[in-house]
Amino acid sequence: QLQLVESGGGLVQPGGSLRLSCVASGYSLDVFAMAWFRQAPGKEREGIACIHGSGGVGGPTYVDSVKGRFTISRENAKNSLFLQMNNLTVDDTAVYYCAAAPYYYCAGPIDGMEHWGKGVLVTVSP
Repeated sequence: QLQLVESGGGLVQPGGSLRLSCVASGYSLDVFAMAWFRQAPGKEREGIACIHGSGGVGGPTYVDSVKGRFTISRENAKNSLFLQMNNLTVDDTAVYYCAAAPYYYCAGPIDGMEHWGKGVLVTVSP
């Protein structure tokens, strides 16, 4: 059974950085696209970054609100996904979720995920 487990969340001051990790177990995900989502208090969950599976061409995709500040990456040998978050603001406060897609390449809106982690809380506060 596939499991996704996130780690690395916590409390950080505005302008700070955090690195989230997600480890998959029970199934190899290297060919599938993976993504990070977040859900801020009182808001719907949104996809913020997507990275292709191992056969994909081109770079990751990001929503505008995190572009230039967040970097998604993966290490297929360790079945792991990462999100480096820099220059954090209070608006980045949310529960962050790792997700695996049933498709191979990221295109268009970041959605349609098949598997989800339970999420990790990131709080950005002075």
